[in-house]
This record gives sequence, C-alpha cells and structure tokens, in this order.
Amino acid sequence: MGCGVSSSRGAEVGEVSHINGVSSAPRRRSVTMTHEEIESRIESIEETKSITMEGIKARYAFVSQRGYYPDEANKPNQDAFSINHDLCEQSNFSSHLFAVYDGHGRDGHKCAQFSRDNVPLLIERYVSQAFRMGQLSKGRRGGGSNSSVLSREEMQRACHNAHVECNRMMHRSTDKLNDSLSGTTAISVAFHGPGPTITVSNVGDSRAILGKRIERSKLLRPLPLSCDHTSYRSDERQRIKSCGGRILSLDQIEGLEPVDESKWDSITLGETVDESGDPPRVWSPHGEYPGTAFTRSIGDMIAEELGVFADPEIDSMQLKREDKMIVVASDGVFEFLTNQAVLDICAKFDDPLAACRAVVAESYELWLQYELRTDDITMICIFLDEVQESLDSYEQRDKVSGISPNMNAGMRPVRQEMSKEKSRHLSKMRTTLPDIPDENEDFDISALLTEKSTDDKERIAEAIRASVIFKDISNQQRELIFSAMEPLAVKKGDWVIRQGEMGDRFYIVDNGKFEVRILPDGTDIDGSGGKLVHLYVGSRATHAHPSFGELALMYSAPRAASIIAQTDGQLWALHRSVFKKILAQQNIRKEAIKELRKLDVLKCLVSNELVALVETMEEVNFADGTLIVSEGDTGDAFFLIVKGRCQIRSSVRGAPSVLHVNNYFGKNMLLKVGKYDATVVALGATKCLKISLSAVEMKIGSLLHRRNAA
Repeated sequence: MGCGVSSSRGAEVGEVSHINGVSSAPRRRSVTMTHEEIESRIESIEETKSITMEGIKARYAFVSQRGYYPDEANKPNQDAFSINHDLCEQSNFSSHLFAVYDGHGRDGHKCAQFSRDNVPLLIERYVSQAFRMGQLSKGRRGGGSNSSVLSREEMQRACHNAHVECNRMMHRSTDKLNDSLSGTTAISVAFHGPGPTITVSNVGDSRAILGKRIERSKLLRPLPLSCDHTSYRSDERQRIKSCGGRILSLDQIEGLEPVDESKWDSITLGETVDESGDPPRVWSPHGEYPGTAFTRSIGDMIAEELGVFADPEIDSMQLKREDKMIVVASDGVFEFLTNQAVLDICAKFDDPLAACRAVVAESYELWLQYELRTDDITMICIFLDEVQESLDSYEQRDKVSGISPNMNAGMRPVRQEMSKEKSRHLSKMRTTLPDIPDENEDFDISALLTEKSTDDKERIAEAIRASVIFKDISNQQRELIFSAMEPLAVKKGDWVIRQGEMGDRFYIVDNGKFEVRILPDGTDIDGSGGKLVHLYVGSRATHAHPSFGELALMYSAPRAASIIAQTDGQLWALHRSVFKKILAQQNIRKEAIKELRKLDVLKCLVSNELVALVETMEEVNFADGTLIVSEGDTGDAFFLIVKGRCQIRSSVRGAPSVLHVNNYFGKNMLLKVGKYDATVVALGATKCLKISLSAVEMKIGSLLHRRNAA
C-alpha cells in the first residue's frame, strides 16, 4: 500500500491509539494527569507532514477529537481518517489520498474504521486493474515522458468502484459489525497526475473545500469540492421518494409540526437557517426508522432500501496557482461554521496543524453553546505551498474543467440557533437562579474604553474574524470593541466561568491553557468542575487565540460548562452590556444618516462626508423637565432626538408642540452661530445626538459653507 498514516479515533488516556499505523498498549488511567496526557485525551495530534509530487509541494496536518456525550461517557470516537501516499507505486503512478469517514449508529465507529481500512486498498486495486487491462497508456503528454497517468474518467471509475465494493463488503462482514442501522460517510481527495489533478469522491454529508486566493489580497474564497448528500437537496429528496422513502423532520414525525415537505423548498442552501437542529430526515413508509439526516452512506443496509446508497459523487479538477488550501472534514466542523468561516480561521496560520486545532476548537465551542452534546470532529488541512499549472495536450483532450459551479447549491444551511433540548435545559436552569435586574443602557461607555496597541488589535481581530456574531459589524464598531476589551490576567487554578452561573462576558484566550469541564448531573462531588471535555490553548507565538462564551453577548443564559485556568494566562473580556451599547450606538447613527440626508442644508454632501459628519455627533442625555435650549439664546449646536421626546414652544408659533424620535432642532446652527428660535424642554428621559458648528468645521472644514453658497 506504500507509506501511509491512519487513525481511527482521538488518542485517549487508557485507550489504544493508532498513529502512523503503530498501536501502543493502553496506559493505566492516572489520578492526576499531566498536561501532555490531557492534550492526548482530547486530540489526535500529528506533526505537520509534507508531500511532493509533480507540480505540487504541500504540507498537511490533521486533528480528530472525540465528542462530548453526557449520557454515553464511554462512547468511542466514530470518526476515522486515512492518509495514504504513493498509491500503486509499483506501476509508477504517483498519488496521495486524504480521506475522512464519519460513522453513525451503534456500530458507527466500526463502519468508519472498516471503510478507512478498505477504501484506499480498493482504489489501489481498481487503479492496478486499469494498468493490467491495458487501459492506461504511457507518455500521453508527449515529449517522450515515461510517466504513467490515468485519465479523469479512469480515476473516477476506480474511486466509484471502490466505494460501491466497500459497501458490499461491509454488508457481508456480519462477524465484524452490524450495519443494518449503522454506517459511515466518506469524503476523500486524491492528488494525482498530470496537471496536477485532484479527484474528489463524496458519500454523505462530510465535506471538502478549496481555498482560492483572491487577487492581490491575502484573503481566500471557498470553492466547494463536494456536494452534501442531505434531504435539503431537492434532487436527493426526489430520489429518496421515488424509492418509497418519506422526508420528515422529527417534529413532523412526532406530530409537533404539520407534515409539509414543501418547507424544505424555501430554504436557500449554503445560507444560515434556524431549524433548532431538526433537519429533514429519511423514514420508512412502514415505521419510524431509520431517520437518517443524510441521503447517501456506506453501510445502512435498511436505509439502502429507501435509496440511501453508497454511490459517490465524483469530480476532478486541475489545480491552479491561486489554489492555496484544501480542507477535508467531517460534518461536525460545518454544523455551525460556513465554508468561508473555516477558511478565515485557517488563513490566520502558517502551520496547517495550528489551523486544524483552531477550527476544531471553534467548532467544539459552538457545539457546547448550541447543543447539550458535541459531535465528533475530524479535520485534515492541506496547505498548497507550490502549484505548477499544466497546459499540456492531456488537459486539452480530457477537458478537466473543474468542479461544477452549482456545487454551491449543495451546501446544507448553517445553524444559528440552539437545539430545543438545549433551550429547555437552559430554561430549567434559569428557574433555580435569582432574578437578574435589567441591564442599564445609559452608562457612559467612554469611561470603559482603553487604548490598545496595534499588536493587541491584531490579536483580537484574529480571534473574532470568523465569528458569526461579529461578521456584520462596521469598522467603527470594530474599533470600539477593541477599545472596550478588558485585559484579564489569570493564575493557574483560577475559575473563569462556573457551570450554571449566568453569563455576561465573552472571552478571548490571548495566552495560556484553559480546561473546559462539564458536570452532566450538576453535582460537583470532588470540586474538580466535572469531566474534562476540551482544552483551549492560546499562544501569541503561534497566533492561536480561541474564544468562548459567545452566547453571553446575545442574552443572559446559564453557562454550559466551567472554564478553569490550567496555566497562568491572559484573557480579553467583553461585557454584553458594552457590546449591545456599541451595536445600538451604531444603529442610532445609521438612522441619523437617513434623517440628515433629508435636510436641505446637508444635501450638498456626498455619502462619505455625511458619515464623517455623523461620527462627530455627541450622545447627550436629558432628565425629565431639563431645559435644553431657550428661545433667543446664542448657540452653535444642532440636536437630533434618538430616544424620548421634547416639548418645543415659540413666541411666534402659537401653541407648544411635541418633538419625537428623529425630529430635530437647531438646524441653522450647522452653517453659522445664531440664536435659537424656540425653547425646547425634555419630556421624560431623552437622548439626543448633538453636533456643534466647531465640530463640523473641524471634520469637513468650510466645505459645507462653500457648497451651500454655491
């Protein structure tokens, strides 16, 4: 089989680990684990490796982490992966295969391991058959080359036959496993010549993505290399229904929602969706089984009768110079992270191992926030350091055009809402906690802002770059968030968060190691904080800055886990009240821009000038009955009401009237110092945005005067 690396599960203390094909004897579980033992319990770690073949120089790494299952403490990691080099080396055919398998069901781990052990062997077998049958010709590219190459169709045929045959073999292996209601997904990327070319094979809902460099920038944009096989896809639904299967969510099966299959047609694939972790599933017309959320798999013999088969979707493409990264991962990565978010995290690192660890940590954190459990998470990251494009006759004849553009439509939507079970759990926890008073929105945020260095800002920006909650903030909001971040020095053993307490802060690990511990039953007998399920490692040297507690920025909820400092370290903290105030202030200013556009005196300003003007506006608060301005007084300030109301009265206007939100007074003061033509008094607590003529002149000079004069 050539040189290979394979692993069936994360290397856990007291279990057999399989790294580089070598099995180590189980170690006795110790009472006090070392840092190294804790890390090995959480992750399957391998140093970064390199591959070199015609047209490619690349580095790769992988991380596989067992999920957290509160009701199944000894449940094995059902993910597996394989990395195989020099397939069919005896035939002078250079190929590297990277694959991830995600098992499910009682024997899911056995199904994943079975596929891991057999799919690469079968691909090698069918490629060798192509050689023996004379289907492969040498020197296709001309110039007297002695290299052996496969056409795109031949490589795809070998991969297809391998997956289908592995499925048949699994059905027959009843002495090793029971695949009646168990199985596995399979996603693989094979590097081979000429070109260089990759062939991607997919069965199920794990995923491969390619990161392409955006011209003249360091940013990457994602190109999906696989199409998720789920019932969100209309073509997959129709195929399942043609085989007699039903497509329903669990709520529909249980009668909590009406049976309406058309609801899935309204979802735009690839975008976010709030379905509370209740996706469309495949069911038998005769009972409430098998309930698979995917529409293709290896194994799942009962579901196969309903159309859930093992035929892979396969495509090939030649790599280009702008192709910089390939990610192959189980669906645990993509439940809450978009393709773009995964690439954004990876792009922060120069080492693929650091990139893998960061993505897995972010995925794990999101699972803990939105679910009562976490999925097993496995990821292979390949950095394409050098790609030499090929424009030879082979490419022209076989027309390797790349992955179909409609693959974007095959991405299942990303979740942004916690599951119903998690919501009920948090509601139950809230009933045992004291009432929390409403947050005070009228505090002075400026008193909480501190200057940050450029390095500080860069590290904070790296940490929040891929976070959904920070995705749409403006540059001004981003700067305020940098200033509002509170530095926290922690000592080894400090409790940052206690499970069950109400959360009000979001944290970024600037440096240090922090344990995540969970009490499944809520009882902390030994005071340890519960079972160790994860470890956050922050390092300025490696640019690793994981974060946790993101939900606390959105609403007050009991913490799902405890966070304890394993070493001395440094955190950045952001309070929910501050975050909400920053967002609210920016929204207020956006509304202010809309209102100011209506003023004749400001219509001469273009958009960026108007934005600059609004940025100078000062937020001022007035208590009930406060006299804001008096008729006849000299001044230079304009006021826009953003909260509350005011009474305005004038000696020449008759009866007093009331000004409401988005009403203004002092308009003429934008051009020159003058006298107010009315008296304005606050009616109740009132908030205004105020701008003075001096601020206008400082920001945009005499531009406003010149344009109005013209």
